[in-house]
Amino acid sequence: MNGSRRPIIVIKRPVMAAAHHGGSWKIAYADFMTAMFAFFLVMWLLSSSSPKQRSGIAEHFKMPLIQALKGGPAINNSPSVIPGGGDPASIREEVKMPESDDEDQDVNRLDQMKTQLDQMIESTPLLKQFRPQLLIDITAEGLRVQIVDSSNRPMFDRSSAEVAPYMRTILREIGPVINAQPNKITLSGHTDATTYAQGGKSYSNWELSADRANASRRELVAGGLQESKVLRVMGVASSMHLDQDDPLAPVNRRISIVVLNQRAQMQIEKANAANAASATIKPGTAGQAASLSTARPGQRS
Repeated sequence: MNGSRRPIIVIKRPVMAAAHHGGSWKIAYADFMTAMFAFFLVMWLLSSSSPKQRSGIAEHFKMPLIQALKGGPAINNSPSVIPGGGDPASIREEVKMPESDDEDQDVNRLDQMKTQLDQMIESTPLLKQFRPQLLIDITAEGLRVQIVDSSNRPMFDRSSAEVAPYMRTILREIGPVINAQPNKITLSGHTDATTYAQGGKSYSNWELSADRANASRRELVAGGLQESKVLRVMGVASSMHLDQDDPLAPVNRRISIVVLNQRAQMQIEKANAANAASATIKPGTAGQAASLSTARPGQRS
């Protein structure tokens, strides 16, 4: 019986250890994860940006290359070793960047104000009769409201800054509308080319236009305009005619009120701050520039 058993055969195979493959896959995986993180970060930033902001970002990366292809100065003057990199600030004047959302809102606000003023003039019988003397338009500085003189309805008494009753009504009516806007304003007084009888040596169109602009400011404030919203009051005499063909035309005698847009307001405030910082006042001269003679040797319109 023992002779019939089959022997048990045990086969032993040596176990070979796996060859060492290194850690290069970890570096590749880390690079992949970094790239994916950067991709999703860019996608999140783009999704949270406005269309104009995205357009500005595109222009930032596009324009230096265009300047390089044109052979502009950004190639040679750039400290970058990469050709065509350049500094976007060096070609800022050649590239018109899109306006920001704040500027868009500013433009829309001024457009709405113009519409509001037009509707108020048409719906108010007292103002509607003065419609030919009210000019409203949009300029590079903002919304401009011009109140012009007429031969049969002057805004001021002859050769003086005394406001006529109808002019006072107009200014006090538009004062609250202007005050409802956050924008600041400038006022300019204009005259025609008529000069004083004695040549204006002591009192000229410059003083008259400044006095009339300041008198208009007082009426706007009396109507509800905050004094802090007045940024400048200027008298420009007859230096800027509305009717270039006739320097003596009544329409050249006018008051211009400009509701400034943000860009124009910032430029004026920056200029005022720079002038205030650099100005030096000599002893005994303070107030002399602001004093105006009240004598009116001659009469004019």
